Amino acid sequence: MRLISETGEQLGVLSLEDALDTAGNKGLDLIEVAPNATPPVCKILDFGKYKYQLAMKEKESKKKQHVIKIKEVRFRPRIDIHDLEMKVNRAYKFLEKGNKVKLVVMFRGRELAHTEVGFELLDKIVSELSEIGKVEKPAKREGRTIVAFVIAK
Repeated sequence: MRLISETGEQLGVLSLEDALDTAGNKGLDLIEVAPNATPPVCKILDFGKYKYQLAMKEKESKKKQHVIKIKEVRFRPRIDIHDLEMKVNRAYKFLEKGNKVKLVVMFRGRELAHTEVGFELLDKIVSELSEIGKVEKPAKREGRTIVAFVIAK
């Protein structure tokens, strides 16, 4: 196997026993870096320190990720104009922040007989949000609700 020291210099091609002896003399561990290479490549490292460095790299990469949250805004089919404007503004602000918005129209009792009112309401809401967002999933009826998803452009 090809052996690499802790400083990065190549120590040559050695047998497994010689590589283990070299690592043991230095008080470090022998780690197989590239098992598929011919010959396999091993490195002399402090395994605890190596594991810690990998964990720190993973933590740093997670910091740079942007997690998209789903925000839900609920409506009723007989919503008043002012209430509708307030909720649309809230959805608008969620989209500005980069969140995904779940628009839900909830029905109760006899309102279920007129689900077309809910679809019209969602179309109206989506058209008001169209300058900042686009429909990810169109309006779909799910039991007593109609759901649509909007994401920022």
